[in-house]
Amino acid sequence: MEADLGTEQYWSGLQASLAQGAILVTDSGQSPWGQVLLSHDQILFADEPAALLGRNSGPAPTEIVLMALGACTAITVRMYAARKGWTIDRIAVRLRYESGEHKSIERIIELDGPLVAEQRARILAIAEKCPVHQILTGGVSIRSQLAAAH
Repeated sequence: MEADLGTEQYWSGLQASLAQGAILVTDSGQSPWGQVLLSHDQILFADEPAALLGRNSGPAPTEIVLMALGACTAITVRMYAARKGWTIDRIAVRLRYESGEHKSIERIIELDGPLVAEQRARILAIAEKCPVHQILTGGVSIRSQLAAAH
């Protein structure tokens, strides 16, 4: 997405006000649905595809959830393998959300490297412990409130 300098400066100001670990999501200027996702150090975008009248200026929110799960899985597995001294030449995580009657996420973890069956089984168990997996399956409560009107 192309943003003018004023918008980028505005977002930078918002970012500077965020504490580490805090996230702010606000309109990106890509109407009708586009959002900018800000952390203290990063800027990402979210939107809906044209089929939902969006401008496709970023992944849909459900895609972002899958991306977070995939990234967390890969990072968790790599960190564990590094601590154990195990070699993983390549890791890829493929994800798909099934939104039908039985909502589910399919996650396929591809590993290339000289791993024996016991190591591969342990890696799968460790993948189940990644923080995003724990958030999605752990019954985390979300407390919501409206801010005071301006």
